[in-house]
Amino acid sequence: MAPSHTTTCAIAGAGPAGLMLGMLLARAGVDTVVLEKHDDFLRDFRGDTVHASTHQLIDELGLGDTFRGLAHQRIERLQVVTDDGPHTLADFTRLPGRFPYITFLPQWDFLTFLQDEAERFPNFRLVKNAEVTGVTTAGERVTGLRYKDADGVEHTLAADLTIGADGRRSAVRDAAGMRPRVFGSKMDILWFRLSKEDGDPGGMVGRLSDGQLFVRIERVGHWQAAIAVRKGGYEELRARGLDRFRDQLAALTPFLAGRLADDLRTWDDVKVLDVQIDRLTRWWRPGLLCIGDAAHTMSPIMGVGINLALQDAVAAANILAGPLRDGTLADEHLARVQKRRMPPTAATQRIQRFLQTRFLEPWVRGEGKSTTPVVLRLLKRFPPLQGGPARAMAIGLRPEHPGPLLR
Repeated sequence: MAPSHTTTCAIAGAGPAGLMLGMLLARAGVDTVVLEKHDDFLRDFRGDTVHASTHQLIDELGLGDTFRGLAHQRIERLQVVTDDGPHTLADFTRLPGRFPYITFLPQWDFLTFLQDEAERFPNFRLVKNAEVTGVTTAGERVTGLRYKDADGVEHTLAADLTIGADGRRSAVRDAAGMRPRVFGSKMDILWFRLSKEDGDPGGMVGRLSDGQLFVRIERVGHWQAAIAVRKGGYEELRARGLDRFRDQLAALTPFLAGRLADDLRTWDDVKVLDVQIDRLTRWWRPGLLCIGDAAHTMSPIMGVGINLALQDAVAAANILAGPLRDGTLADEHLARVQKRRMPPTAATQRIQRFLQTRFLEPWVRGEGKSTTPVVLRLLKRFPPLQGGPARAMAIGLRPEHPGPLLR
């Protein structure tokens, strides 16, 4: 085993939560090391939504002009098209503040932006090709991380605080013996790319028809598309054949029909997201805190998982930066992070579970009626109500703001 290294805060996972927290702690003068198991950020169909609250956060950090210079797609409304026609589910132009929209930006560009900003500070280090294999402990206290480098050489990284930000299959969480409460799901999502042509109707659109839910999101240069299926339904689709799947998509959105054969050549072009909702009862133990998907896996409903993860990071930085910097970190500080972030997380998951079990899951089981749901009719009749779903999606229940140490 290679000699151990030491830092003040060791973070497992260079996703949005891990890199945002690492960057903020570095700004506050805390020595921070982030470990990432891959050698780059180039993975598709990750959370690419940049919410209004994220734009506000980045602006408050003084990075807004640079960030908005990155190529992105702005979305002002979320529409749902039923057999009766189009309906607006969320109108982001009704949001308060300077950012009445959401944007879509490839996550690798967002992560590279955070990395570049973090590396301006000499007390930040990102180690790639570092696969976390476990935690080190002294009694009940977590004292750091174990990881393997690209050559398989094992290392240890000792830290005053260890952060698990390594996603829904968190190695840190498992190694620490922390088991989430699983709420279950009876649906999965299939993701794929489709080509975009001049003249395509733009925006973010969900198509509901005869028990089918198809979503297309306008991106720079392509469509990001998804279709909901019953849990395990992907294998049934495969058994029926790719031609049948293309025909299904063409019937839902006819303008795509002529390009589906080129866009979906094999089933390798379709990625399966195992939808699940879970949450740790306790996000911390002495020396360790989990945030983001490691603490709570969100459903893709409303597209808020990345927003919750970033808000976790900001709250953690606000609460922990001072104690980490002056050496007074205590268990009560870790408990305070959970106390602040648990209520909006649990409330958002309750909303997701309600929508999923009462509406989406019955729909994808073929129990959905072809008539337009009452809520869409109500929103169409009273347009100001469209600001409610927009706020829930784009801002969230408890947006966080950087404190004085982070600015």
